[in-house]
Amino acid sequence: MADSPAGKRERLVASAAELLHRKGVGATTLADIAHAADVPVGNVYYYFRTKDDLVRAVIDAQDGQVEAMLAACEAAPLPADRLKALVRRWGQMRDVVARYGCPFGTLAAELDRRDDGLDLEAARPIRRILDWAEIQIRALGRRNARQLATTLFAGVQGGALLASALRDPNLMSGQVRQLERWIDTLAAVR
Repeated sequence: MADSPAGKRERLVASAAELLHRKGVGATTLADIAHAADVPVGNVYYYFRTKDDLVRAVIDAQDGQVEAMLAACEAAPLPADRLKALVRRWGQMRDVVARYGCPFGTLAAELDRRDDGLDLEAARPIRRILDWAEIQIRALGRRNARQLATTLFAGVQGGALLASALRDPNLMSGQVRQLERWIDTLAAVR
């Protein structure tokens, strides 16, 4: 049975996301991505005119992952529980994070060196997380919700950076536990 165009495109984006996370944008070639997706390298150009177009598709996929992650967190009954569910996601990814960093943070950090608009697009999934966390913290009755949401996500990203730099998944787990305790103080103090 022939592969559908949508199936090839999805495989290219999924393979690109994994390789960009593991190797970085600069070290990943379109040939690497095509090989990982089991698609002839010439076919890549049918779906994506440039490597940057493929990177944009990865960012869009990350946006979808964030949307799904936040929707799952919404199942928790209380804002503090939803915030804890969010930070636990990084605890669940602790081994991958310790080896390659946070998929959202590492891509945004690498593309931040550019000044062509792709840098701002890469920050979109992070902005979405910050906006959502701000809403949860505001629901806890905190006026400085944006500042606290930034502190929360800085704690996640800092834990991811340290876990990756030191190749120690326990650092990510410990940071998640610390952030859960901090969230409890946000819920208790008004």
